[in-house]
Amino acid sequence: MSKGKVLLVLFKGGQHAIEQKKLLGCAENELGIRKFVEENGYELVTTTDKDGPDSLVEKEIEEAEIVITTPFFPAYITRERIEKAKNLKLCITAGVGSDHIDLNAANEKKLTVAEVTGSNVVSVAEHALMTILNLVRNYPSAHEIALKGEWDIAAAARDEYDIEGKVVGTVGAGRIGYRILERLVAFNPKKLYYFDYQELPQSAVDKINQASKLFNGVDNLLERVESLEDMVSKCDVVTINCPLHEKTKGLFDKKLISHMKDGAWLVNTARGAICNAEDVNEAVKSGKLLGYGGDVWYPQPPGPNHPWLDLTRPNGFSGNAMTQHISGCSLDSELRYSLGTKSILESYFTKKFDYRPQDLIVIDGDYATKAYGERNKK
Repeated sequence: MSKGKVLLVLFKGGQHAIEQKKLLGCAENELGIRKFVEENGYELVTTTDKDGPDSLVEKEIEEAEIVITTPFFPAYITRERIEKAKNLKLCITAGVGSDHIDLNAANEKKLTVAEVTGSNVVSVAEHALMTILNLVRNYPSAHEIALKGEWDIAAAARDEYDIEGKVVGTVGAGRIGYRILERLVAFNPKKLYYFDYQELPQSAVDKINQASKLFNGVDNLLERVESLEDMVSKCDVVTINCPLHEKTKGLFDKKLISHMKDGAWLVNTARGAICNAEDVNEAVKSGKLLGYGGDVWYPQPPGPNHPWLDLTRPNGFSGNAMTQHISGCSLDSELRYSLGTKSILESYFTKKFDYRPQDLIVIDGDYATKAYGERNKK
């Protein structure tokens, strides 16, 4: 008889999982943890069936002691599911971003919610930079024209620019946002800004400014802006790198977008729900934004009528640089969050509960990090 049940929810890999064993984040390869879970006396139930009242997740969660899911193919652990899960003790995000879990309900039930902090930071930063380049260089339109077999240089070049000399700002300057800023220095931007609830350490600011001075001859490249409206009004490119919570849901709506420069670009590799999908769609179609890109949607996967499936500019060309939620799915990243998930499980199985502090989102009925909510006053 097993000690308890571990419910693992991952996307379907199919033939790709068979051919590429490093694709650990799919259901067929199970994060590489089956043997480890079973050796510790637990039953592992793996499924891709996560949505609706008749799903396997809905049926199995009542007995599950641990639930593991990912941001890329999330099983939404709602208040209703948490109340139904009589044995649930631990929710693990295999990756980064636990907004698919009702954290207030988790606190009330004194669940531990943990994620593999740092596992995807390089991967997402690279993806965000790639998306910025795609939009600023007008790659979506140029690619679309090329695939049609046309040779219309003017059609592609009319909206093509350089990053050099542009102003770029990040909403959120944590592990991912800061790495994007670091990588942008090489493109010789005119200015870098960041908006965050806390200041970067002076050493982090100095690192970027000194690199800019050395390589580009530009002093004081990076500055903090305390007003979000003020920051977006200064920027040619805005990249979103903050968590989704009650205060950031729908943050980029028609009102905030109205403060942005005409013809700016918006990149979101954080969470889809931080942006109002209809308002972003309208901003691109009206020409207010030259383009929108990223890899996050809400819900995930998106339905067939999602507004971001059609981001067409007034000139009829695409301003769309969206992908599936793959920024944190590089094979290097999948190995990191596989090992991190195993580490969290080991802390739980051994009853040492010696989790890495940075991995904890909520524990003992309270928030462990200000990124998701304010800690209760004891």
